[in-house]
Amino acid sequence: MAVWALGINHHTAPLDLRGRFAFALDQIAPTLHGLRQSLAQGAGRHPDVETAIISTCNRTEIYCAAEAPALDHTLDWLASSGGVSPSLLRSHSYTLESGLVARHAFRVASGLDSMVLGEAQILGQMKDAVRAAEGAGALGTTLNQLFQRSFAVAKEVRTSTDIGAHSISMAAAAVRLAGQLFEDLSKIRVLFVGAGEMIELCATHFAARNPKQIAIANRTLERGEKLATRFGGQVMRLADLPDHLHEFDAVVSCTASTLPIIGLGAVERALKKRRHRPIFMVDLAVPRDIEPEVKQLEDVYLYTVDDLASVVQTAQAHRQAAVAQAEAIIDAGVQSFMHWMELRTPAAGPSGGVVPLIRQLNTQTDEWRALEIARAKKLLAKGEDIDTVLEALSRGLTQKMLHGTMAELRAGDAETRAQTAQTVSRLFLRSSSRNGL
Repeated sequence: MAVWALGINHHTAPLDLRGRFAFALDQIAPTLHGLRQSLAQGAGRHPDVETAIISTCNRTEIYCAAEAPALDHTLDWLASSGGVSPSLLRSHSYTLESGLVARHAFRVASGLDSMVLGEAQILGQMKDAVRAAEGAGALGTTLNQLFQRSFAVAKEVRTSTDIGAHSISMAAAAVRLAGQLFEDLSKIRVLFVGAGEMIELCATHFAARNPKQIAIANRTLERGEKLATRFGGQVMRLADLPDHLHEFDAVVSCTASTLPIIGLGAVERALKKRRHRPIFMVDLAVPRDIEPEVKQLEDVYLYTVDDLASVVQTAQAHRQAAVAQAEAIIDAGVQSFMHWMELRTPAAGPSGGVVPLIRQLNTQTDEWRALEIARAKKLLAKGEDIDTVLEALSRGLTQKMLHGTMAELRAGDAETRAQTAQTVSRLFLRSSSRNGL
């Protein structure tokens, strides 16, 4: 099997381009179905291709496994799904094959490729993506091994190193930036737009600073009420947000909307009602929740996920030793995965790879064993002496197992027989020589 990956992330692509390729979790199954159909019908024709998609605010990555790689076709498909030219996507993307795929997946799972070095959220997002691929029937043995090993490596990195000890999360970074604008966070009113995992994390960090008011705006009141109750806050419908925006000093938004939900006009009206008192805004959504033009307003301090990069990179020096340890763990994981892949690589000749050959050997020896046991049972039923039956059983098994070997030793020319003799000695006489027999 060939393994390949295609991706864009916060290192290679700007926020707005990443937004074109953001897939909500409930979109993963139909998207994978479309990708697999495209690969099956394309020039490469991969009817049994395995696929998975990881899509977060910082990255969208496609992982595939099939008999032969189809990187160009995968890139063309993704470009079409995002409505951009293949050349544009190629200039902002990265493609990986074989062991480089494993290394990248292991680094992503371990938090080494995140904007927040060592952050743990990506591991949960990867597990969600794998479950979605499994549910869509798109995950096979090869990718399943790749991701399960990714999770195992990530666990070892987190338990064996201090990679996450000094990390600053996006939520903590948002609070830090708010603290630079407002002298006392206990005197501000904070609005959270959305009710997902990231908003819950941000609300937890802000709540620790005891703000004057916390409110949750969400499309469905039930989920918003659950989160608001936890933090002693209020809840409102998303549709009512423009009428209440002026009441809040800080706004943190992260929804799965495909279009901005806070427009320039709504913010301008809010500023007018506030008599131009400043508003601190954080847009953690990809695609954006807040129109980018809002950043140009004089009394608005708007930060996106990419704007937070300089904040979350603090304490970098303290993590270098942990990174080196993590990379060593990842190296070992990559070697283990590639060895697993090599065992499944077809060898020359009709017998195929090592694993199929092992299965064939086990099947053949099971058949021989079953035949000899059945013969032994018949002899016992006739009243034959048990020692005589056991002797016949062991002799019958030995003859069956050595028949092919003996035939090969007698066949061919002298040079072939000599090579066969060396192989047979290595396979059958090694343990005896070690034991001095």
